[in-house]
Amino acid sequence: MPDIKFAKFAVLVNAAVPCALLLWDAYHHRLGTNPQEFALHTTGTLTLVFLLLSLAVTPLRKMLGLPWMVQFRRMLGLYAFFYGCLHLLAYTWFDKGFAFRAIVADTLKRPFIFLGMLAFLIMVPLAVTSTSKMIKRIGGRRWNLLHRTVYLAAIAGVLHYYWLVKADIRLPLAFAAVLALLLAYRMLNKFFPGFTERRPRRLSPQPRES
Repeated sequence: MPDIKFAKFAVLVNAAVPCALLLWDAYHHRLGTNPQEFALHTTGTLTLVFLLLSLAVTPLRKMLGLPWMVQFRRMLGLYAFFYGCLHLLAYTWFDKGFAFRAIVADTLKRPFIFLGMLAFLIMVPLAVTSTSKMIKRIGGRRWNLLHRTVYLAAIAGVLHYYWLVKADIRLPLAFAAVLALLLAYRMLNKFFPGFTERRPRRLSPQPRES
């Protein structure tokens, strides 16, 4: 397996760039006429981006025949949770002023808020159990069953975004299309694993020296 330390470092740094740019623009008052709404929408979009990127690792790994790509999945998933935490913080702070009764009432009243909360709550145990130590503690089979719920989080997140947008729905539909492709791949991989997975190349035998 190739040494991918630099690649992992590059992903780690570049995944943090959007957060750094958001903080930089906030410090210099460059978030537009409604900075709170901009921060809320940006962090929500980034959550979906990294969530779908983490889900795309396995299909790309199998189709390209690059098993080392699995090492990026955990990092991307944790970044999705990180931006989800920022999104929730922006909502509770800017929109509700940490009024938790109002947050509960809003969650129960508006379906798209409920779906957003549901997606975040699903992601919490996934982030907590993302370490190798937790995999050994709960067992590989139960860990796999638990982490399959990430697709439920993605579905809830995409629906949350779709119902939130009132005018231009092109971006939510783009997220929905990508998620649909990832779900379709998962179904194909379940029933036709040979069709979706690239077989490793076999090296031709070397002639023996006489």
